[in-house]
Amino acid sequence: MYRKSRDYLNLNKKMRREPCHDRNPFSFAGILKTMAELQEIARQIRRDIVRMVHACQSGHPGGSLGCTEFFTALYFKVMKHNPSFIMDAPGEDVFILSNGHISPVFYSTLARSGYFGVDELATFRRINSRLQGHPATHEHLPGVRMAAGSLGQGLSVAIGAALTKKLNGEPNLVFSLHGDGELQEGQIWEAVLFAAHHQVDNLIATVDWNGQQIDGPTNKVINLGDLKAKFEAFGWETLVTENGNDMDQVVAALEKAKTLTGKGKPVMHLMKTEMGKGIDFMEGSHEWHGIAPNDDQLAKALAQLGETNLGDY
Repeated sequence: MYRKSRDYLNLNKKMRREPCHDRNPFSFAGILKTMAELQEIARQIRRDIVRMVHACQSGHPGGSLGCTEFFTALYFKVMKHNPSFIMDAPGEDVFILSNGHISPVFYSTLARSGYFGVDELATFRRINSRLQGHPATHEHLPGVRMAAGSLGQGLSVAIGAALTKKLNGEPNLVFSLHGDGELQEGQIWEAVLFAAHHQVDNLIATVDWNGQQIDGPTNKVINLGDLKAKFEAFGWETLVTENGNDMDQVVAALEKAKTLTGKGKPVMHLMKTEMGKGIDFMEGSHEWHGIAPNDDQLAKALAQLGETNLGDY
């Protein structure tokens, strides 16, 4: 077993008991430094995902589970952000979720990093909940900066945010996440052209390259071909993470991506993941894109994940 830092334990207790507006502004950068801590957070987020989707018998567990390492690395290690949420994000990095159906992993990450109380996760997809199936700004949920329902729009929003940072003279970065099936949307490629032409070099976009979408494997629905070559041809600096479910690789890739910013090109991070990662009967199947586990399946999933010291909500 590893030993957690006192700051880490106190921070988790503080997250649980205090509403967001009562906390002083601070950045998470550098607070959680050990890989063991990141891996435990990822395991807890996976537990949150399956419990949230099971409780309301609705939602998208597959892609959420596959992107857990990415969200954990981004919010607890890489991105400079402030849980005392300000929509315009002055002086901090920004994250834009484009494939909004993976809201369970997004909501869990926001709660576990202090944007709102973890107990609110129990309201996922309930009537009048702020945690709707797709994130929306109308609910004023801290951490959500765009309504993510229709696919293909998030890259355009991220580019706008990145250009605003430039106009304001801010050195901060904008991160975004997209599904690989989402690349079948034409608006994505218009945005890709625009970002390269206008040298939006404070943007790091990540594609969850799991090869699955709601109707089946992407290579059978619409084959995406050589994505690295495509983005390079469109003028983007491009890097590939071969295992996006390995925390070391994800952290290293995001840190590498940061070193590529400010050089005249937007940065594309292609991250190969496994849909449903962490639960053996969900892994690698598009069938878990948007269905909820039953009681027996939930019990099996939680047994495979194991409890954490963070605790369930």
